[in-house]
Parts: sequence; structure tokens; C-alpha cells
Amino acid sequence: MATAQQTDNVKQDTSAAGCRVPYRVFTDRQYYEREQENIFKGECWSFVGLEAEVPQAGDFKSTFVGETPVILTRDSDGGVHVVVNRCAHRGALVCREVRGNRASLECVYHQWAYDLKGNLIGVPFRRGLKGQGGMPGDFDMSQHNLRQLRTESVGGLVFASFSETVESCRDFLGPIVVEQIGRIMCKPITVLGDQRQRIHGNWKLYAENTRDPYHASLLHLFHNTFGLYRSTQTGKALMDSSKRHSLLYSIAASNDDAADKQAYGDSRTFDTEFKLQDMSLLKGRQEFDDNITLVILAVYPNLVLQQIQNTLAVRQTVTYGPDEFELVWTHFGYQDDDEEMQAIRLKQANLIGPAGLISMEDGEAVEIVQNAIVGEERATSYIAMGGGRAEDADHLVTEGAIIGFWDNYREMVGFDLEPA
Repeated sequence: MATAQQTDNVKQDTSAAGCRVPYRVFTDRQYYEREQENIFKGECWSFVGLEAEVPQAGDFKSTFVGETPVILTRDSDGGVHVVVNRCAHRGALVCREVRGNRASLECVYHQWAYDLKGNLIGVPFRRGLKGQGGMPGDFDMSQHNLRQLRTESVGGLVFASFSETVESCRDFLGPIVVEQIGRIMCKPITVLGDQRQRIHGNWKLYAENTRDPYHASLLHLFHNTFGLYRSTQTGKALMDSSKRHSLLYSIAASNDDAADKQAYGDSRTFDTEFKLQDMSLLKGRQEFDDNITLVILAVYPNLVLQQIQNTLAVRQTVTYGPDEFELVWTHFGYQDDDEEMQAIRLKQANLIGPAGLISMEDGEAVEIVQNAIVGEERATSYIAMGGGRAEDADHLVTEGAIIGFWDNYREMVGFDLEPA
């Protein structure tokens, strides 16, 4: 296989529209290992959590950047930190709980202790016992801290990076993403809970999915049937200047059942005769002045920030190998939600997550692709809907943002269309 360096000069043929991606990038472990180094440990900022998940001094959350375990903490001064969850002594996990509160972080193996910034503060028997044993005389505790990652917050979303040279997080995100984060994270939030979903497929297939408005009203029957999202709606598919991040949005108020039925023709996805026994699931309230009812903000490499009706959530991708990843869905509302809005958010939480009335099909879509491409060395996908280029669209029938993702992936990891 060609190395990332060898493929730096391999560019997509821009003389013809359409993007081809070799299926082996979803199955070959060499690509997965390069992703860990070049993306998750490279010149990127990865989402690790919400500040609202660690509201009090001493709060912590165990999570991941790519496959690397990390800990998000809040110290006694109110600062937020991210450290690698690996003891500087013998490499054991320091934090084994998902969440908690404690004054310091202690490894159970030999009880090496760290403060909430990751600094080593305690080593049992460091000076030995009864004049015997102990660490060498030149042992310097300050040289054995947990690895501390660069950490920045934008609108209450916490990002971390292994890189000391990557641009600031705000610059990495760009104006469109920062503006959309500000739109949803417009006031203090309350975390409602998590859902976790293991998917037996490659994480990049889900990255494609969240940049793909084309599938949304064809795969997700609930969307189309009840008018939450249709490709005929007013909406746009936009990217930042680097084309690594994607914003998809639509306005449900633009539905026209008669015109929509004609547009979809005999498609199995359009049948407005279906009814819910409990229509309160679709009852909501307008929250935003722009009347937008669906936002999918896909932030490279591992975050989706969403608004679907009154359902607000972040989705974090955690990688476990070329053929497995986890989605962590964290639902939230606003601290000033009244009782009615709290009830709406909790009921509409049924729309998303592993068994969500909308989202359940996405995991299945990833897995049926993964199952079909195992062992395939030469075949490629063909991505061309909307013109076949990484371009913004003022409509929702496009795959342009997927091409933008692959343009960035090719620069960071690299691939040849033909195997070496």
C-alpha cells in the first residue's frame, strides 16, 4: 500500500465531476492507524464534551479522542482541562468511571495521584520504607504528569488537540460553525442524558451520512411521512472555507403535500396516510426566530451538533477499529425551559438515538455498506449528486459536503484510487 507521504500528490481528477473513494479506506487497518496519527493526534481539534457535563469543581468525564482515552475535568479554579487517561507510571487507566467528582485523580494500580490539571502530586513510598527502596534521588515529579492536551471551549462545547501547532479552535472551526454553535448554545443548558450506540462499521461512513441531505428523506420514512424533513423543503447545504465542516438546514413550514407527492412520485418514502396514535410526539414550539426546524452541523472529525424540531443534542464519534465505532448522543435543553418544554424535549428524544424513529436507520445503513465492501481492493464509490464537486448548495439534493470531507481526508491521510 502507498504511504500517506506517497499519496500527497494524488489529487482527485477535477476535470470530470464526481468523487470516487476506494472502499479499502473503510476496511484496511493501515488507513485506520494513519487516521489516529494524522487526524485524531494531528492538526485537528476533536470534540470531547460539554462544559455543562462538568459543572462543578472536581467533576470529571471519561471519554476519547479517536481511540485514545482522555479525561475532561474541571479544577477548583473553574478551569476545564483534558488529559490522557493513562498513568505515567505503568500505563494503566487512571479513571475507570464514566463520570464522577473527586478532588484528585488516582490510579488504582499503584495509587499514583494527579491533580485535576493532570500534574503528579503523589507517589506512594517515593522515599522508600525504613531506608530501603524508593524512587531514584533524581526523580522529578514534574516530569511525570499525565499528558495534557490543548483545550479550548466554544459556546460551551469543549475541544482538545494533541497538536501544539494547530491553529486556534475558533479558527479551525471557522465563522459558519462558530455562528451555528452560538445559535444553538445561545443560553445556559441542562444535560438531559446520554445514549450510546455501537455500530459495526467504519466511522467515516457515518461522517458521510451526516453530510448527506440526499438520503435523509429517502432512508428515513418518518421524516418524509410526517413532514419533519423533505428534500423539497427550503434549505441549504453549506461548508466552511476549508470544506471540512458541513451545515445542513431546512424549514418544515415550506411543506406542500400535493407538490411533494408529485415530486416523490411512486417512491415508497412518501405516504402521508400513515398516522400516529399519539400525535403529541410531533407537538413542539418554535424556539428560533429563523423558523429553521432542522440543523445538522457536522464538525470534522468527530462531532455533530443537531436541532431536530425541539430535540437538541451533540453526537460524538469514538473509534474502535476500522469496522467498529461508537456514537455517544448527549441530549440537552435550556436551563430556563418551562415544564411544557421539558416534556416536549423528553418526548421528542424518541426521534433520535439507537432506536430513534428517525435515526435508527443510519446505523443500519453504515453496516450494510460495511458488510458489502469487506475484502474489496479495487472498487470505489461514486459521489456526484448535486454536480459532483465540493460546493455549497441552496437546495437539499446534493453530496457536495461529502466530497469536501474526502478532500480534507486525502490531504491528511491520503489514498490512491488503485492499490499499490
